[in-house]
Amino acid sequence: MGTFEKGILGGFSGRVGTVIGSRWRGRNVLRSLPVASNRPPTEAQLEQRLRFKTAIQFLNPIRSVVSRYFGQSQGDKSPGNLATSYYIKEVVIPDGSGGFTIDYPKVLVSKGDLQSLANPAATPAAGEQVTLTWDDNSGQGFAQATDTLLAIGCVASLNQAVIFNDGVQRDATTDTLQFPAYLAGMEVQLYATFITADEKEVATSVYLGAVTLI
Repeated sequence: MGTFEKGILGGFSGRVGTVIGSRWRGRNVLRSLPVASNRPPTEAQLEQRLRFKTAIQFLNPIRSVVSRYFGQSQGDKSPGNLATSYYIKEVVIPDGSGGFTIDYPKVLVSKGDLQSLANPAATPAAGEQVTLTWDDNSGQGFAQATDTLLAIGCVASLNQAVIFNDGVQRDATTDTLQFPAYLAGMEVQLYATFITADEKEVATSVYLGAVTLI
């Protein structure tokens, strides 16, 4: 691996001839093309690949949220990168049959220092609705009455997610989530967080449990 400063051609990413340009820890680097190996992958490599696949499959439907609200960038690691790393290490667990699954209570859709929901509850209602309630904890820490709710319902069986960001404020203490009719009878994993009015700060999300839509 070699590093280089921007010259006539400047920094670049991707393949050019027999080298690949990229950014690594804030520096431009050149790597030679990897040499194909005929050796079979080790058990550890196979496990890591399965963990990565499981994490990405769950993250893809909520990528727009975690890439924006999962903490602050650390060097060249974006919030999306940090989320992927967290999921692989903490959220993906063995399923008991040689594969991997998601530990839903450990899932985070956002990560930050803002005060989160206090005493939240989720109750299903007729017509594919879920009623969320919480206590108004405005004034605690950095919490403001104008912080807005962000809720996500993940439908693992379909590899889908429904995102609710309708401007409902912290001091409202309730919101009704309307899910699409085709999800009737399905189990939804619910998560919620708060975002400041200027969208610069976010709370660490909370898990509201699994709800079956009716």
